[in-house]
Amino acid sequence: MLANSSPLAAGRRHSVGRCSDGTVLAVGRTAAAECRVERWDGVVAVAAGNVHAARNTGRSHTVGLRADGTVLATGWNGDGQCEVAGWRGVTAVAAGWRRTLGVLANGRVLAVGRSSEGQCDVQSWREMVVLSCGDWHSVGLRADGSALAVGNNRRGQCAVEGWRDLAAVSAGCLHTVGLRADGMAVATGDRSTGACDVDEWEDVVTLDAGSYHTVGVTASGRALAVGDNSHGQCEVGAWRDIVAVAAGSAHSLGLRADGTVVSAGNNADRQCEVDAWSGVQRS
Repeated sequence: MLANSSPLAAGRRHSVGRCSDGTVLAVGRTAAAECRVERWDGVVAVAAGNVHAARNTGRSHTVGLRADGTVLATGWNGDGQCEVAGWRGVTAVAAGWRRTLGVLANGRVLAVGRSSEGQCDVQSWREMVVLSCGDWHSVGLRADGSALAVGNNRRGQCAVEGWRDLAAVSAGCLHTVGLRADGMAVATGDRSTGACDVDEWEDVVTLDAGSYHTVGVTASGRALAVGDNSHGQCEVGAWRDIVAVAAGSAHSLGLRADGTVVSAGNNADRQCEVDAWSGVQRS
């Protein structure tokens, strides 16, 4: 089984979904061809690069992991973040602002793209199973349930060294969240937006960090959200039968057990127009 078979991905202005037949769907702004995934096949996981909120370029990228361990990428390549054609033996991928990371079968990590803040300094990482990219920092989950982080730590978003018994990690703009094996969530980083207010979450099975908000799913299929709600991205309380979520800059996606997708939040670039999607599959 893949270490991080993400069926949904949300960037700042686009959304991506992986279908059960290995094809990929995408909606939203495609100024840099980030939604040109119609010819992709054999894909088992997707990732969407964000566009840092302070930048209004509208340029991002999309990454797909194929079943054979190769990686696809489309979109803005200004920092070489799409230079993944030579990658082999990859088991998980992550995409952030101007960069792409990949986990190899042996637990080591590949990185391409911007590293001005040290967010690509992952060469020494070992025994990794999951990766996540924030705007300026990168987080990884080890097979033993511990976490590592590199990059900008000005708000304490990289302070994960004491975390243990983790099942998942996710990085936002200035915060990081982790899911423990007991279904409880932990968080570190900037608390001013409320994105770290996950202390009371229980029975959580998956979660994802957006730029300034966090979304989770309980074992009963109910969605949870905390943090910035300026675009309605946290209005997920009515969602039911959810099995996976993705949080973007200012929107949220939820995958239902029947393969349909729901959305909430900023739709200025049609990134929430996923009502017609079907056949999206968790694993």
